[in-house]
Amino acid sequence: MSAPRVRETINNCVSRSQSDSYEDQQKALQTLASITRVSPQYRSLLAQTDGAISTLLGLSKSSSPIIRTLSLSILLNLSLNPDLKQSLASMETIYRLNWIIQSSSSQETVKLASSLICSLAMLDKNKARFGVAGTVQVLVKAVSAPSNPAGHHLLSSLAELVQFHGNSTLAVRAGAVSELIHLIGSTEAEDLAGTSLAVLNLLARFDEGMIALTKTDQIVSLMVDVLKGRSMFSKEGAADILLRLFEESEGCVRDASRLPEFSTLLADLSIRGSTKARERASQLMKKIMDSNLDPYIDASSMIYQW
Repeated sequence: MSAPRVRETINNCVSRSQSDSYEDQQKALQTLASITRVSPQYRSLLAQTDGAISTLLGLSKSSSPIIRTLSLSILLNLSLNPDLKQSLASMETIYRLNWIIQSSSSQETVKLASSLICSLAMLDKNKARFGVAGTVQVLVKAVSAPSNPAGHHLLSSLAELVQFHGNSTLAVRAGAVSELIHLIGSTEAEDLAGTSLAVLNLLARFDEGMIALTKTDQIVSLMVDVLKGRSMFSKEGAADILLRLFEESEGCVRDASRLPEFSTLLADLSIRGSTKARERASQLMKKIMDSNLDPYIDASSMIYQW
């Protein structure tokens, strides 16, 4: 399709999407979703079309679930172009996405809104905007909802945002550490637990997150319990957190040393784990051996098991 023809099609679809007819809106949006799914050039053309972005934002709060889903899908397609991320992340857009996550009863809509936040936040310049708009607090509250089908999408967005120090601070103050600990300890979806551990590791890079983590009751036992699970991604995350805890607190080293299964779990991880897991197991055991352990702890037996 030639560029003039594409531009004409896009203009026509944007115009029809403003129609009072749901049928016309749906057909127009389906066409726009189709042409922006695979072509960066067509995404740029749509973004340059007068009134296109504001129209799509308006339709994202339509009473029709199909219209809402299509409009958000198109915005998500547009965000795949790196040069469009900054202009798309207007405060109007961010507030609308916050509202969708807080108010929508459609999990598909929440997933799309979360994915759009994640995509836009991949541009570092956008991360602070989301912090100012309160998105971090919105996400922390949303992930705390029990059995949330959009949990993975929400956590992925949070993981992207908290890479910025200011957003990490906001997340910790909003209670993210305790919410993530709860998810890790209670969820049966191990991929969700793994993502929760990844976010927790990001928070622990900064003082506020590390302090909150070390103050968590039974944090060492919880991480050791994760090492007993089946998910290697989760085990890697738990081992990373244990390393951070060991570096921060000798008390955490002592707590781990007193757990009879800890050395066995490390030995198993060093043999059957992924490359990263084997490396972390070795580092953890070295931390144990290098520490001034309580004389009542039988360090020699740990060496023997290892």
